[in-house]
Amino acid sequence: MPRYKLTIEYDGSVFAGWQRQDNAPSVQQTLEAAAEALDGVPVQVIGAGRTDSGVHATGQVAHLDLTKTIRAGKVRDALNAHLRPHPIAVLEAEDADPGFHARFDATGRSYVYRVVNRRADLALDRGRAWRVSVDLDVARMHAEAQALVGRHDFTTFRDSNCQADTPVKTLKSISVAQHGDVIEIRTSARSFLHRQVRSMVGSLIEVGRGREPEGWMADILAAADRTKCGPVAPADGLYLESVSYEPLGA
Repeated sequence: MPRYKLTIEYDGSVFAGWQRQDNAPSVQQTLEAAAEALDGVPVQVIGAGRTDSGVHATGQVAHLDLTKTIRAGKVRDALNAHLRPHPIAVLEAEDADPGFHARFDATGRSYVYRVVNRRADLALDRGRAWRVSVDLDVARMHAEAQALVGRHDFTTFRDSNCQADTPVKTLKSISVAQHGDVIEIRTSARSFLHRQVRSMVGSLIEVGRGREPEGWMADILAAADRTKCGPVAPADGLYLESVSYEPLGA
C-alpha cells in the first residue's frame, strides 16, 4: 500500500481538536472521511501533533496509506475537493517511504502564539488570536522566556490531565517579538507536554503586564508546581507552525 506524507493547514475553531472524537467533529476524522471518499475504503490518518480543541495549524504533518497508487499531486487535489467546505487544506502531498511515521519520526515541532495587543475588539482575527488590551513589555517577556530554554522539569507548565510519562522536556528555543500590534511567541522542541505552550504563554503575559518580578519565570519553573503557573492562554492564538524530520538518507 503506498504511503503519503501530507502537510496540512486548518482553522481549529470549529473542531474538538485533532484526535478522533465519539461525539464532536475533529480534524483527524474529517480528513479520514475525505480519504475514504478518495480510496473507497476506510483510511487511517496519523498526525504528528494532537492539537487541542480550538488550536490551529499552518504546518501539521500526517501520513496515510491508500490501496491505490495515485500521483501525489492528485492525492492533494482530490483530498481538498472532498474536504470542502471544511476549513482544512492539504497544502502538499508527497510520496513517503513505507516506514515513515508522521508522529514517531518527527524530530521537532514548532508553535507560534499570536497576541493582538490593542484596546479595540478583534474583528478579522476573532478566534485566531488572543486580544490583550493592556500594554505589554515585549522585551521583558522575551528576556524572561529564556529561562525556559534547555532541559527542565516542566511540571509547572503541565496540564493536570497530561498523560506523558515524564514532565522533563528540552525546549530548543522561545522568542517574543512584536510587529505592529501583533506579538508573536515562537517556541520549538522535539515534543511538548499537554498545554505546555499555552501555560508558558499565559505566564509570560503576566510578566508583560508587569505583575511579576524579574526572575519570576525561572522561579516558577524551578518550583515544579502547577499551582505556580499563570493563567493558561486561550486556544485561539495557538498554531502548530511546522514539524521537522531528519533528511532522507541521514
